[in-house]
Amino acid sequence: MLDNNEIYVVRNRFIDWQTLNRAQPAYDRLLTACEQYKLALAAQTRNRHKMERSMQLAQMYVGHFIKVLLMSVERGEIKKQHLPLYGFAEEDSNVPLLNTVNTIKEWGQKIIEGEKARLKKGGRPIYNPSIGMVSTHYDIFITASTQQNELQERTKKAGAEVAKLRPEVDAILQDLWNQIEKHYEGEPPEVRFKKCRELGIIYYYRRHEPHEF
Repeated sequence: MLDNNEIYVVRNRFIDWQTLNRAQPAYDRLLTACEQYKLALAAQTRNRHKMERSMQLAQMYVGHFIKVLLMSVERGEIKKQHLPLYGFAEEDSNVPLLNTVNTIKEWGQKIIEGEKARLKKGGRPIYNPSIGMVSTHYDIFITASTQQNELQERTKKAGAEVAKLRPEVDAILQDLWNQIEKHYEGEPPEVRFKKCRELGIIYYYRRHEPHEF
C-alpha cells in the first residue's frame, strides 16, 4: 500500500498524513526485525546439523569407552574399586542411557575425569577408544552445543523483537483499513472491493460463504 502513489497525491489523498507518517517508519522497523529473525533462524538451522553430527560421535565414543571400561572390570583387568572414579557404583555393570544432550555431557565429563584420576594412580590406559579420542569428540560436541544454545537465544531475541513491534503495526494497519474502507463505502461492491484490494486489503471468505466479487 505504501508504494501506491495515489494515496500521496494531494488532490486525491484520503489517507491521513499522520497515519502515513507512522506507517513508513513502522514498516521499516518491522522489515528489519523480520530480516534479522530470518538470518538468525537460518544460522541456527545450519548449525543444528553440525551439532547433531557431533552429538552422534560423542555419544558413540563415550558409550564405547564405558563398554570397554565395564568389560575390563568384568575381566579383572581394572579393579571394580576404581569404578566410583568414573561415577559408577562398584556393582554397576550396565552402560547408562546416552540419549540426551545432558546425559552425554554428564557422562562424558565423568569418564574423562575418571580415566585421568585412575591413570594418576598408576593404572594402564584404556584403548580403542582412548580417552584422548573421547575427549576430542566430547570437546567438539560441547563447542557445537554451546554455539547452538547461543544461536537459539539469538533467534529467540529476534523473534521477541518482531513480536514487540506487532501491536503498533497492527494498530496502524487497522487505522489504514478503516480509512480505506470508509473512503470507498459509497461505491458499489464490485468497485469497493477492487479499489480496496489495490491498496492491499485482501478479503477472505469463510467456508461455504458465497464469493461476491
